[in-house]
Formats: sequence, structure tokens, C-alpha cells
Amino acid sequence: MANYPQLDDQVGVWKLKEVNDAISGGYWRNAGNKAVFAGGFNSDNAYTANIDTIKMASAGNATDFGDLATNLLNMGTCASFTRGIFMGGNQASPNAYNNETYYITFASEGNAAQFGTLTTSNQHATSASNSTRGLCMGGFNPDAVQNTVDYITMASVGNSTDFGDLTAATNQAASMNSPTRALYAGGSVPGLVNTIQFAEFSTTGNFTDFGDLIATLKQGTKGDLGSSTRGVRAGGILASDAFTTSVEFVTMASQGNAIDYGDCTTASRLAAGASNSVKSFLAGGDVSGAVGTNVIQQGVITTGGDWTDFGDLTVAKYGGGGTSNAHGGLNDGYQGTRIAPIPRGGGAGQRALFAGGFASAATSAIDTVNISTTGNSSDFGLLTSARTHNGSAGGNSTRFLLAGGTDPGRSDVIEYMEYANQGNTADFGNLTVGRDGTSSAANDTRFLTLGGYAGSGGGEDEIDYVTIATLGDAADFGNLSDERTYLAALNSTTRAIVGGGKKDPAANSNIMEFVTIANTGNVTDFGDLTQARIFPTSFESSTRGIFAGGKTPTLSDTIDYITMASAGDATDFGNLTDARDNGQGASNSIRGISAGGRDPAHSNIIDFVTIASTGNASDFGDLLEAKRSFGSEANGHGGLS
Repeated sequence: MANYPQLDDQVGVWKLKEVNDAISGGYWRNAGNKAVFAGGFNSDNAYTANIDTIKMASAGNATDFGDLATNLLNMGTCASFTRGIFMGGNQASPNAYNNETYYITFASEGNAAQFGTLTTSNQHATSASNSTRGLCMGGFNPDAVQNTVDYITMASVGNSTDFGDLTAATNQAASMNSPTRALYAGGSVPGLVNTIQFAEFSTTGNFTDFGDLIATLKQGTKGDLGSSTRGVRAGGILASDAFTTSVEFVTMASQGNAIDYGDCTTASRLAAGASNSVKSFLAGGDVSGAVGTNVIQQGVITTGGDWTDFGDLTVAKYGGGGTSNAHGGLNDGYQGTRIAPIPRGGGAGQRALFAGGFASAATSAIDTVNISTTGNSSDFGLLTSARTHNGSAGGNSTRFLLAGGTDPGRSDVIEYMEYANQGNTADFGNLTVGRDGTSSAANDTRFLTLGGYAGSGGGEDEIDYVTIATLGDAADFGNLSDERTYLAALNSTTRAIVGGGKKDPAANSNIMEFVTIANTGNVTDFGDLTQARIFPTSFESSTRGIFAGGKTPTLSDTIDYITMASAGDATDFGNLTDARDNGQGASNSIRGISAGGRDPAHSNIIDFVTIASTGNASDFGDLLEAKRSFGSEANGHGGLS
């Protein structure tokens, strides 16, 4: 039985069912979180030894890690769980191709140390690795382009050994790696090629044909992009000499051609790359003919799509190399040890998401907070489009859904993402009718969208549902007692309860109604809120539901509560920190939070209460930006077992 990764929070030995559940459920943890970007040309077109580092789980600027042993560019890079390795390259003094290898230790930070030497001096080689072996592939020296492949054992130090040969002498290619395979993609021979070739790490021998990239190019990202199953190629320079934003992927366990995956934010060549099996990162790069940038971009491996900004390097540069202690050659596959999963489910899950809404304009941004703590929200990812006017959000312990809203027309789109993976949403299916001003409820199995406004009459009485675990369009569930919009909903494990709202031009409603989530059918009367209102916030434990704030028609700070198992009127709970409407709520079944809205200006306030008690709300922190009309949910809400 393998005995790695050696992590502080490992617990016991995986059972095969646990492995399957963790990977299928999206909560198999990454082994590490640190990426490094080393060497290159800086903004003065001078060689640099600088090493920057980022924490990949959350966006932000890079910080200083240390320095290489010499100013260096165009080297190969790879990593184990504990070490980052830099191979070959071109050194500034003396100006010559390099045959040395260096290493850093992720945990300690600091300057690189000598590891050993390659079998030949080269630059523009490409590297790949799993947790044991690192390969240095191709490149060129003053005499010729090379087909040489060397390997090292990363746990020790020492000189490299001959592994085999590429299918042709090639340099300036991209690399990808799974725990078992190294892939070498594109490059120059010296003419540009689109071929992909591969070898197995566990053996030695020559590379063989894998398939083809879409683009014929060179000088793509230097570093490891991808997960244990998908290899990613991003950026580079085409045969026309134009820089490209294109991103492609291959499934590494099989053989075949690459598939289009989206675009980077900026066309570049010679960027440094890294990944954590959830996201891939490009750092720096040449964006306009020997003009370096300090921008760090991020893309989501599981869903693809266009990339987004992550932060900045400490200095603009290109021609360096990147790697991480969590790349696809290390992660996501069975490693022989059990790592405690991300907490999830009723009373355990702590991750709340706030998606879309209206700030100074409609936004696609998704914020996140940990409900068990206090503090400001942080960036999580993006919706497929800017979405506002109360798209309804919900989900189970692993998956977040958002349905309807305006983008800018009344939308029937349902999109989803996994709580465990920071990044962007993907398409789930469609509602039975496009609408905004909706509400939502969910348990472990079903997600319901209730009411809303479709643009005809005073609202919708429609209730739709989907099965959260499977993608597809919504089906008819039943109807509210009347057409109603700008309402709120909450849920136990068995019931969905909707309250407030209005049918234009009628007065605001105090009605509460419920359905049994496992069935289909129309609502039954539950009782009345203490105030008739629109745009209230809602959240819950498994037993108690909370409606907070809203518009009566004046702004309200009132918090009501109900016991969901028994019908009856709401009871006064306390007050928000200020009167506001059009915010959203979420809970971990113990603590409930109310975020954003209008008071009457757009608000960034996040309040919290302890659901089992009564009393006034306290300050939690702030959203990244003041906004209203968004969707929210958490992976520990009261509808989850």
C-alpha cells in the first residue's frame, strides 16, 4: 500500500467506496496549495533569479519566495509534494546554456539549492512529473534541437539519467502530466508542430504518438497545467507569429486529439504555469513582443470557459517557469491515504456563496464566506453571465444551483457549480419558463424554484423542480395559491415553505405556504408572517425557519421565525443591524447570515444570528462589493441530512 502524501490531517486508509464517493462528490482534497513562478526576463529585459509564490485556493497577489541560484530563463520545471525542481535553461552569467538542476522546498521557502546536472546543457526544454520522477524533455543547445529525455528521482539529489527519446527532436513545447503519464505537446522542430506524444513515468523508453493539438504553436506555458485526468495547454505563439489566447485540453488516460477549452484573458507566450487540479494558472508572459506582464490568470479545469484575473506577480516578467505541490501528477487519483474531506451537509457545511446581483451594474461575481467564522467575503468564481433580479439559488451539500433572474432578459437558465471547487458555473438546464423575482428551496435530492415574474400579469404561481445530482431541464411541480413575485423560501429536509411577496398591483403579502419536497402538487397554507412584505431574506436550521428584513412598503429590520414541522404564524425573533430589503441569506443550520440588499443604497453588510435562540443580529463582515438582487446558498443548510 502506498504511503503518500504524508500530510498532517491524513486519517486511516481509504476504502474503494470512499474513494469513489469522494471523487464523484467533488470533495477529494488537494494535497497542497502553493505555486511558485521562477526566473525569466523582467520588465527591463534583464535576466532574473526571482521566485514568486501564491496560495492557489484564493485570489491575490504573489509574494516573494526566494531566489534561484543564478539568473535564469527558459528552464524546465516540475515538482513533488515537497520539492519544486528547475532544470536547464539559459543563464545570464556566463551567458550560456545550463545543464544544472536546482530545487526548492515548498514548506520552508527560501533560495534554491543545487540538485544535480542534466546529461546535456539546454534551454527551452519541457518538464513533467508525478510524485516520484521528474522528466526533462527536448530543448536545444548551441548545436541542435534535441530529442533527449532525462529523468531524476525527486526525493534524493543527484544527476539525471537517460530515460529515452522523443518521437522527434523538438523544443519550446508544452507539457502535461497525470500520476502515470507525461505528455509533450506542440513545439518547434524547428518548424512548428501540433503533435502530442507521451510516455509512462514508471518505465524508461521512447515516447509514442498520443494525438494532435488544435493549434500548431510553440512557446506556450512553461509549467504543469491540469488535473490528474485532464491536461491543459494555454497560450503560445502561432505559425503566423501571432500570440494566442486559446486553451485546449486532452483526457490523458486515453489517446486522441485536443478539444477547445476557452480563452485566457490576454494573448501571451512564455508565461509560467501551475495548477492545483481544480484551477490552472498563467503567471506573467510576453504580451507584445518582448513586453512582459505581471498579471496572473486563472482557469477552471473541470468546466473550461474563459479565464479570469487572479492577481499580480511582484514583477512583470516572461520566460520563467512555474510549478506547484498540487498539480495533476500528484492529485485526485488514489494515493493510498485518506484525507479528511471538506465538511458538508446539514450542520457541518460552512461554505456560503453569493452569486450575481446588481452593484453599480449587473455582475457575474460569486463571493464566499465561512459561516462558522466572521469576516469579509472573498472571490469564488463567476456565473456564466451577469445575472440580477433575484435569480433563485439553492442546492445540496456538494452542488450549488442558480435559476432564473435577468441577464438582461428574463432568464430560464439553470447553472451549477461544486462547492468544493472554486471557479465558474456551468450549464445545468432550463426552467419551464424564464422569470425573475423567484425564490428557491432544496433538500439533499431536489431543488425547487417557486413563483417569480415572467413579464405577463402580476407574477407566476409556477413551482418547478430538478433533481440536483443529474443535469437537465426543470419539470412542473405544482402551483402557489396565487401569482406572486419578490418572495422568499426556506426548507427543512422534508418541507419547502414560501413567504411574503406580492401580486402586482396588489398589496404586499404576509402569506406563508408549504409543499412536501419529495412529492409534487400545490401548496397548503402554513400561516402568516408578522409583517406583509416583499424582498425578505430567508435561512433555516433543520427545525426553525427565519424570514428577515424586506419592504413593508418601508424598509424593515424585523426578523421572524417559525417551527417548520408544525403550521402556524411567525413569531418575532429580533432585528437586523439596519432596515433593508433585497438581500439574501444562508446558513450552516446553526448560524444564519443575511447579506447585502438596499438600505436604501446598495449594502455590503453581512449580519448573523444564532438560529436556535432569539435576539438581534450582529455584524459578520462585508461583501466584496455592495449589491442587491443576487442568489445565495450554503452547503450546510437546514434541508440537508
